[in-house]
Amino acid sequence: MHSLLQFFAYEHLPPHLQAVSKPFGDLARELAASLPANAESATALRKLLEAKDCAVRAVLFKAEAAVGDRGPELIVAPAGRARLHVSSQAHHPRD
Repeated sequence: MHSLLQFFAYEHLPPHLQAVSKPFGDLARELAASLPANAESATALRKLLEAKDCAVRAVLFKAEAAVGDRGPELIVAPAGRARLHVSSQAHHPRD
């Protein structure tokens, strides 16, 4: 069994998150059983895990917390140099 499969467990989640996570876990187990064990199959499972995590976060997403909270930005300057810009405005959630 591939070690990444442990991260596709969904039985511990509340029912509304299980419904989102289960199809990813089912597909991950199917892929691990059917694909040859190599770097590409490991990458496929890692990317599927990333997609599963995004789908679960989409269900948990709270729009109010995102309003006005852009966080740090990556700015690419001329000559390909990148710098991180952090806004001086702190975001404080409303009570």
